[in-house]
Amino acid sequence: MTADAPRGVDAPVDAPPELVQLLTPEGERVEHPDYDIELTAEEVRSLYRDLVLVRRVDLEAVALQRQGELGIWASLLGQEAAQIGSGRALTDADMVFPTYREHGVAWCRDVDPVKLLGLFRGVSNGGWDPAEHNFHLYTIVIGSQTLHAVGYAMGIQRDGAEAATIVYFGDGATSQGDVNESFIWASVFNAPIVFFCQNNQWAISEPLEKQSKIPLYKRASGFGFPGIRVDGNDVFACLAVTRRALQNAREGQGPTLIEAFTYRMGAHTTSDDPTRYRLADELEAWKLKDPIERVKAYLFKNQLADQEFFEKIDAEADALGKDVRSRCLALPDPPPGAIFDHVYAGDHPLLDEEREQYLTYLAGFER
Repeated sequence: MTADAPRGVDAPVDAPPELVQLLTPEGERVEHPDYDIELTAEEVRSLYRDLVLVRRVDLEAVALQRQGELGIWASLLGQEAAQIGSGRALTDADMVFPTYREHGVAWCRDVDPVKLLGLFRGVSNGGWDPAEHNFHLYTIVIGSQTLHAVGYAMGIQRDGAEAATIVYFGDGATSQGDVNESFIWASVFNAPIVFFCQNNQWAISEPLEKQSKIPLYKRASGFGFPGIRVDGNDVFACLAVTRRALQNAREGQGPTLIEAFTYRMGAHTTSDDPTRYRLADELEAWKLKDPIERVKAYLFKNQLADQEFFEKIDAEADALGKDVRSRCLALPDPPPGAIFDHVYAGDHPLLDEEREQYLTYLAGFER
């Protein structure tokens, strides 16, 4: 299968870049000579459940932010297949380095969604233990997690462990120096890492053509390792491609760059207004490629699920949404002085002085 050429590229293009696709937007199963996967009916139903529940958590979080209960939220709407497909390709030993939008991957790593909301509510600095879930804390600084991930992968390599690292970033992050530096280190040291770029085509308000004149996956060749573009709205293809790349990394074949070609259906974050910079027609066209609807169509067409199954999943999603909301609202606010905790491993004179000044200032408001 092929993808359309990137929008707005005025340089000559020989042919549209290859796009690995195993499930069409209409829910038709297609074959690929290099990337294929055999899934049982139960596995497909499980992937569908993941997609629906993760979207429900995301929609609840957006609603909570709009009601003033979260400071901000970065929605994954439209990118569920890229995250669930790649997340379900991981083994327990693999390590994940996310940005701030990988709520679906967090779901696959059994991170409580409420802990994600706690970060955006401002009551924690990231409420989960990375070592417990092999899922690092969210990274707000664009692209910096790629360097952390490469360093971790080099550690895996030196330990001789049967594991790999995967790091997530967006198309806009590929313009950052950190990302390109991480490509160099990973390539030169043949690190066991998968670079997973979710190309949702908008770096906040800047379109892809202002980031790159060539498809992003082709950049990998300049650093000496393979790149592949996958349909980021196809959970089957994302699972198959990521599973292969991770296995190659574990076997000592070095890094791979996966470009998941998808679309950000919502705003960059809840502080953003996408109607100011993109056309409604573009959004409507991508709605026809919805990652959940294509799996639902596949299940229906192949008689792998009935209406009762879909109703059960919808009911579970509603229950999950209510649970997430109630537990989010019940999160206790930390004491103001807690912001100074854990900055250093031990006491620090300057920090102690700043804490005392701050607490004294707050005490001045007490009656």
